[in-house]
Amino acid sequence: MSNLLITGANRGIGLAITQLALQQGDCVWAGCRNPQAAIALQALQADYPERCKVIELDVVDERSLQLAAGNIVDALDLLVCNAGVQNGYGGMSAEENTMESFQTVLVTNIASPFFTTRAFLPHLRKSSGQAKVAIISSLMGSQTHTAANAYAYRASKAGANNIAVTLSHELAKEDIAVGSYHPGWVRTDMGGPNGDISAEESAAGLLVRFNELSMQLSGQFINYNGDKLQL
Repeated sequence: MSNLLITGANRGIGLAITQLALQQGDCVWAGCRNPQAAIALQALQADYPERCKVIELDVVDERSLQLAAGNIVDALDLLVCNAGVQNGYGGMSAEENTMESFQTVLVTNIASPFFTTRAFLPHLRKSSGQAKVAIISSLMGSQTHTAANAYAYRASKAGANNIAVTLSHELAKEDIAVGSYHPGWVRTDMGGPNGDISAEESAAGLLVRFNELSMQLSGQFINYNGDKLQL
């Protein structure tokens, strides 16, 4: 049994990871901005009252991160930085590409994994096993991806990969492994209805990858199916 904290746990991939981890016997702190509106998480908490703990957590609010971290006394074995946003798939002339939308996407997808990891680092240090940080990225952030759209999202996921690599370097001396992961093209609100796989399939693959994460694999970018990806 492991102790996990998952951000953006109220829907999509985050919810699927939460549900599967609970089914596998893990303890999960499920973070989201508005627990009162997270009906699916409330149901999981009712099903697993001892092992599912829904916490208020806004990854773009440093004070919220500090309060959440202060309310947890247990060790964390795995931190999953899953919360993310995107502003559309348009090109340069798309109306959604505003300075404000860029700021929202870049702060949420790049800065929040850094600040979330920093907030919960004391809990990862308490782990009796291999402490791990998993950052949910996207193949769209790889420099090998050739599509010509979704500028803010692609840049943000490239940045998230860079954050993961840099964290892996700094945390190596503390024996904390860090990886970034492509969850696949998933049928969620963000991925759309035409995705290749369900959130449940993605979560199953990702949890296997998280279990495999070690200091030897730290700093790598990995597909949910185990393939190594280029940054």
